[in-house]
Amino acid sequence: MKKIIAIVIAVVLVLAGILAIAHKRKQSRENGRWHEIRATVEDMAEYVESTGAVAPENRIDITPPSSGRIEKMLVEEGSKVKSGQVLAEMSSSDRVAILDAARSLSAKEYSHYQKSYKPIKISAPSAGTIILKDAVNGQTVSGSSVIYALSDNLIVEGNVDESDIGKVKVGQTALINLDAYPETTVEGKIMRIADEGKSSSNVIQYKVKIRLNEIPDFFKSQMTANIKIRLTDARSFLLVPATAVSINPATGKTAVVVSMDKSGPVYQDVETGATTDRGVEIVSGLKEGDTVLYKRMRYVSQSASGDDATNPFMPKRPGSNRKKNSSGGQAKAGGK
Repeated sequence: MKKIIAIVIAVVLVLAGILAIAHKRKQSRENGRWHEIRATVEDMAEYVESTGAVAPENRIDITPPSSGRIEKMLVEEGSKVKSGQVLAEMSSSDRVAILDAARSLSAKEYSHYQKSYKPIKISAPSAGTIILKDAVNGQTVSGSSVIYALSDNLIVEGNVDESDIGKVKVGQTALINLDAYPETTVEGKIMRIADEGKSSSNVIQYKVKIRLNEIPDFFKSQMTANIKIRLTDARSFLLVPATAVSINPATGKTAVVVSMDKSGPVYQDVETGATTDRGVEIVSGLKEGDTVLYKRMRYVSQSASGDDATNPFMPKRPGSNRKKNSSGGQAKAGGK
């Protein structure tokens, strides 16, 4: 019986090996097969992509004129206020001491001193929107306590990499999507580009300020924004698949394979431009309708090679479920 079991196991192992070899040969043939495709023209705009946040164009922190106690907070966050509008009333430290002493005497004494010593009124220095309320009735505050923050207009601030900032100009159109409202696109214009960059993860970035054409009601300060700055109006791109672009071994230049002869692939040198989700732009060297050859490479799982494949006792890593990034046929600047 043991001999029969051993023979069965051996047969199974042999069959598994044969199937594995056949699969690798099939995959190798598929990866080595040349496919034909024609260079096509598509109309797309060129963009620089960035991330940023909604922020006040001018933020004013409102503080009390002196130490004391807040008596009334009159407006809430999100309120639109006018210049000079009373936002809060407070008692100075002296008025607090007098009123507290009078309250312990009698209601009549308290009423008398309350009318004799008027509270301090805290007013809005300019028109705008209250974006922060940071005090409550009865709270003791100092002259440096921020009780309200006021914003005149909400804008979007983005960070653009040094490699792209040279393409960004004041007046260019920017398309903004908030993480909180991804289905809504808001347009704006570049209003200011910082003269000084800041290093972030060893990359120099420049702050770009965007004034919105119209500020939606759902925009709130510090919301995360995804920004696409339109560098050009829609133009024609001559595109080929990214896998069709390679290096001409004879010239060392960027090239595509246009045909096959007895000696192998025939290369055509090309000049490339922007990289898009549809392929690579060909600036010169091809025309619309020209045929190029490319190899359709199949994905091979990393777990099929290296230590994970040779060591059966190595725990398997969970597969990632990454979301495919698509720019909807829009060109991204900087692809060469």
